[in-house]
Amino acid sequence: MKKAVFIERDGILNEVQTGPKNQIIPLTLEEFKVKKEADPALRKLKQAGFVLIVTTNQPGLSRGYLNRRELDRMHDIVRRSFAIDDLMVCPHDESDHCPCHKPRPGLFIEAAFKWHLNLDHSFVISDKWQDAEAARTAGCTSLLLDSPWIGNVHHDFVMKDLGSIVEKILSLKNQVECV
Repeated sequence: MKKAVFIERDGILNEVQTGPKNQIIPLTLEEFKVKKEADPALRKLKQAGFVLIVTTNQPGLSRGYLNRRELDRMHDIVRRSFAIDDLMVCPHDESDHCPCHKPRPGLFIEAAFKWHLNLDHSFVISDKWQDAEAARTAGCTSLLLDSPWIGNVHHDFVMKDLGSIVEKILSLKNQVECV
């Protein structure tokens, strides 16, 4: 079975604004700016044999303030900018209680089925507690970028930058392969 790295979109692969209680995500193509500095780190993971899957909650779709066409255009930019294998979206609001809205693990479980993944040997990169909780529930290892949104839920590692996170993942992968 394959190993994956699940990558949260907002805050990791694209710029976000900081609000008083949460991130303010881009709603238009004009507001959407990718973090090009993430590309070399993702390429290292790809070269190490990981399946790279971007996951993102986009409740603005169901709430009506995010246009699906705009979101698709943003995701075309993500696909062209980074060496990813898949991009999975939960379009639901938290109140919908769907299984794919993080902190629930539905996106990870769906990807595991689609890509034949071993979730116990897969990783989640994010800057939010919701992804860490979904990782824990799915059996993945969570590596969080230090941010105001990591919360108090279980997370395996909190690190200062994406480069450190990638080096930790590669180190953990090598430890498992040596056993």
